[in-house]
Amino acid sequence: MTAHPACVIEPLADDAWLLRFGDRIDPDLNAAVHAMAARLRELDPPWLLDVVPAFASLGVFFDAGEDPARVHAQLLALVEDGSASSLPAHAREGVVDIPVLYGGEHGPDLESSAVQLGLTPSELIQRHTAGEYTVAMIGFAPGFPYLSGLDPALALPRLATPRARVDAGSVAIGGAQTGIYPRESPGGWRLLGRTPWVLFDPRREPPARLQPGDRVRFVAIDAAEFARLDDAKGASS
Repeated sequence: MTAHPACVIEPLADDAWLLRFGDRIDPDLNAAVHAMAARLRELDPPWLLDVVPAFASLGVFFDAGEDPARVHAQLLALVEDGSASSLPAHAREGVVDIPVLYGGEHGPDLESSAVQLGLTPSELIQRHTAGEYTVAMIGFAPGFPYLSGLDPALALPRLATPRARVDAGSVAIGGAQTGIYPRESPGGWRLLGRTPWVLFDPRREPPARLQPGDRVRFVAIDAAEFARLDDAKGASS
């Protein structure tokens, strides 16, 4: 029998419990987080307001009028019976392909990152697009996906001095993760390229294009395709 990560339930607020599966970035822990989140959404108890996944923990927010002890008891029962130990089949379906124009003005760190890794820029692009990633959590900025699954050989330290401005849609590596800046902001990750997709729009429902637990791939595109998609984005806004 496969051992599942232990889970400790801690108070987070008067109307929230924190389910802590560990204290490190680990794909098995993150999978357990998303499995529990999916199970709670599926059950949809009347007291549930929201679930917020992180790398190794899950925030569970409930109606403030509900008895916290009752919610705790139901969460504990889910943890102990193992009914949320794996993702439901429907949650595993589909991979989102994200178009990216690598290098040039959109990926100013591509060449230096390739040199640091002992690769050519083309090899770095090939290896970055070869991976399948999981949205481990959303954080830092609204809609910013922290993506697990980066080839360990592509891990890069953050910049010693962060940039004051990073363009929206920038695809980057920071440490052992890759991610996408959803809007213009400061940032210290290594910029490899840029997607024309709008990752966060408060007018959409849901506002974030990617959700925790989503599986994604990067697809390299050329400048003409980037311009076409960028023009289409502008026409639809």
